[in-house]
Amino acid sequence: MKNSMLKNGLLLGLFALVCSALVAGVNLFTAPQISYQQRQQLLGTLHQIIPDSIHDNDLAASCRLITAPEALGTRNAMPVYVATKLGEPQAAALETIAPDGYNGNIHIIVAVNNDGVVLGVRTLEQQETPGLGDKVELRKSSWVDEFAGKLFDINNLKVWFVKKDGGAIDQFTGATITPRAYTKALRNTLSYFMANKQQIYASSTPCEEAKL
Repeated sequence: MKNSMLKNGLLLGLFALVCSALVAGVNLFTAPQISYQQRQQLLGTLHQIIPDSIHDNDLAASCRLITAPEALGTRNAMPVYVATKLGEPQAAALETIAPDGYNGNIHIIVAVNNDGVVLGVRTLEQQETPGLGDKVELRKSSWVDEFAGKLFDINNLKVWFVKKDGGAIDQFTGATITPRAYTKALRNTLSYFMANKQQIYASSTPCEEAKL
């Protein structure tokens, strides 16, 4: 009986070891392809929100990291992609977090030029309620397009609130928490950028993407 249990235990242990080795091998084999696909997706997003006409640099290679917990919604360093033309900064795309979404963090990227005009906004990751809060995804609705072309004026922040809070941004029927959290994250991020853009442009901490 004991020998049978020992034998079965050894077989299970060997099976687990083989499975772990197979998973590790698959991960090792697919990691470069996953990294490549993520880079291509990132490049596609950056070119959607920063017009090619205003820059002549490689946006992914211009990535640097900044840390601003209150403004960016996380203690982690976040990527910023700087668009330059003839070596002069023209705009930046900042990744930021809305930490108070209905179902947790909403990962956002917002592009803004030196004058404070928002060039584009995209949702990079979210877990909001399907059919309600997930309308922050461009493939679900055009809601994020509402921000493109808006001027961010620190002296006129009221327009950067949802209409239910007296602002100018549409909320979703039956789902105010998500757009409220989203617009708050944009307010915080854009306020930070406009107050610190020279330091952001001068940052010398490169992202991993810049090494790809």
